[in-house]
Amino acid sequence: MSLRNILTITLFSLLTSLSVGKAYADDSYAEALKSFKSVDATAPFFKNAYGYAIFPSVGKGGFVIGGAYGKGRVYKHGSWVGNSTLIQGTLGFQLGGQVFSEIIFFKNKDAYDDFTKDGFEFGGEASVVAITAGASASAGTTGTATGASGGSNNATGKADYYRGMATFTIAKGGLMYQATLGGQKFSFEPK
Repeated sequence: MSLRNILTITLFSLLTSLSVGKAYADDSYAEALKSFKSVDATAPFFKNAYGYAIFPSVGKGGFVIGGAYGKGRVYKHGSWVGNSTLIQGTLGFQLGGQVFSEIIFFKNKDAYDDFTKDGFEFGGEASVVAITAGASASAGTTGTATGASGGSNNATGKADYYRGMATFTIAKGGLMYQATLGGQKFSFEPK
């Protein structure tokens, strides 16, 4: 698959995720939750976490300069309490495009409060556990990443809390190589 095709697919996925109706959006959240709940690595987090933020479809693409974008929902004690937007800008060697689902678990009220303050940002030391069906590398908000289709119980990396938060992704498609500088930034709007 050519770079042009990969970038076209990624941009189409981004635009589609921005223009879907409410019913489809509700289905995408339900599907993403079902996927994460079926994975051995995340099951204990659903039982013990104070809350979580889920982003059913995050589009990421780049060629030297890149970015990622996704809309999500924030839950506290299993109840939907607000919406969040994920934005990531990166600069450095990167090539390709990728679409993935992401979930961030909050260990306690302090972690939840930190995340729901507008302008929360993960730094370069934060890590993400990738749950994939094929070969994939664990990816932080900076570093090297490759992708594969997701939906399996295979996880690369160790699941643990950082600053009271644990982050997991499931690759939905695409392929991306990156060695970049950049972090994820989030906004929060109460429901």
